[in-house]
Amino acid sequence: MNIAIIGSGAIGSTIARKLARNGIPAVIANSRGPQSLQALTDELGPNIKAVSVKEAAEADLVIIAVNWDRIPVALKDLGPWNGRILVDTNNAVEVPSFKAVNLGGRASSEAVAELAPGARVVKAFNHLPAAVLDADPQANGGRRVLFLSGQDADAKKTVSDLIARLGFAPIDLGGVNEGRAVQFPEGPLAIQDLVKFN
Repeated sequence: MNIAIIGSGAIGSTIARKLARNGIPAVIANSRGPQSLQALTDELGPNIKAVSVKEAAEADLVIIAVNWDRIPVALKDLGPWNGRILVDTNNAVEVPSFKAVNLGGRASSEAVAELAPGARVVKAFNHLPAAVLDADPQANGGRRVLFLSGQDADAKKTVSDLIARLGFAPIDLGGVNEGRAVQFPEGPLAIQDLVKFN
C-alpha cells in the first residue's frame, strides 16, 4: 500500500514526520508544488518524497490535511477514486476564528465524501492539535489514543493498522455520525488527549 499526504501545513507535516520516524515511505504534496517542499523532505529523509497533488492523489491511501475552506480546490479533478481510501483529517471550521462551518446537518466527512465520489472516507488525525500529535505517542505508561470513524470497515481497518504502526492506540468510534464526537469545536472528544493502557 502506498501513502500520500495532500497538505504540508501543521497537520500534514506532522503526519509526514511520524511516517518518516517509523520508516514508512510516503509522498507529500501541496498547492505550491514539489519544489516548495524541499526543506521539509530534506529534514525528513529518503522515505518522504515531494510530488504534485495529482500524483499524490493516485496513492492507495490519501491523507487530506488542508484547511476546511481549501478542501474543494484541493480535491477538484482528482478522481476517479475507485474505492481508494481518503483520510479526512479536517475540522469544519473557519480559520483563524475556529468558528464552526454550517454544513446543513451533515457530518464533515459526508461533505468531504461528496467532493471525492468513489473514495472510502475515514475520519482520523483530526482531534489532537499538531503539537500533541507530534509528541511521543507513548505517554504516562500507555499509548495516546487516535480516534477514527467511517462507513467502510475494511478502510477503517487499514487506517487503524497505520495508526498502530505509528505507535498510537486506534479507537474506532463507528460510522460517520459517530465521528461527530471528535469534530472540533463542538464534539465532546475534540482535543481530548487520552491514553489507553493495555
